[in-house]
Amino acid sequence: MSILDKHALIERNATLLLVGSLLVVTVGGIVEIAPLFYLENTIEKVEGMRPYSPLELAGRDIYVREGCYVCHSQMIRPFRDEVERYGHYSLAAESMYDHPFQWGSKRTGPDLARVGDRYSNEWHVQHLIEPRSVVPESIMPSYAFLKETPLKVTDVTMNLKANRAVGVPYDDAMLENAVADLKAQADPNADTAGLLERYPKAKIGDFDGDPQKLTEMDALVAYLQMLGTLVDFSTYDNASGYR
Repeated sequence: MSILDKHALIERNATLLLVGSLLVVTVGGIVEIAPLFYLENTIEKVEGMRPYSPLELAGRDIYVREGCYVCHSQMIRPFRDEVERYGHYSLAAESMYDHPFQWGSKRTGPDLARVGDRYSNEWHVQHLIEPRSVVPESIMPSYAFLKETPLKVTDVTMNLKANRAVGVPYDDAMLENAVADLKAQADPNADTAGLLERYPKAKIGDFDGDPQKLTEMDALVAYLQMLGTLVDFSTYDNASGYR
């Protein structure tokens, strides 16, 4: 009896086919899944990465709330055209504190993974208020209401606690100073020594251009200005592909 004839026996016997299928799936599952339990971390640690500051986290929540991820990705793929246009390809560590991640699935607008520091705060505010005044071909709607909407600072501590519950390493000092850090980051005249110690490279400034108010525009612009700025790519060698 040939191997094909033996296989035909399995195909004609439903019970034998079921048992064989379960056996193959079980073995395959063990081979694929078991090694993962021996890995401490699947994300390579990258110097410079840190949790979002309270103001950046509030801005990220607004970004998600307004559906910005529907039209903008935050995932630069390792292709020459994308790297030349947007910058160094995205690293897994850059989204390790995102819950949920913001990779996106399409680009109606450009990728934003490296948008931080590319434009001034004033440009971002104007773009969000009247997109076509700075990008004539833009089809983005206006978000002018963000500049008139006060930012809810009372929610920030609970927000940090929720993120800590899912693994983001916010310590007790970060939780205790959450509200103060949020306000300090949007005030260029504030004492920001503690803030910068807890959140290195945090951008400080009056992001919405109105020092009298702390608005959702402040938070969103602070978040955008941080994107792609935490990892130092100045030592990256394009020829070798190594840092």
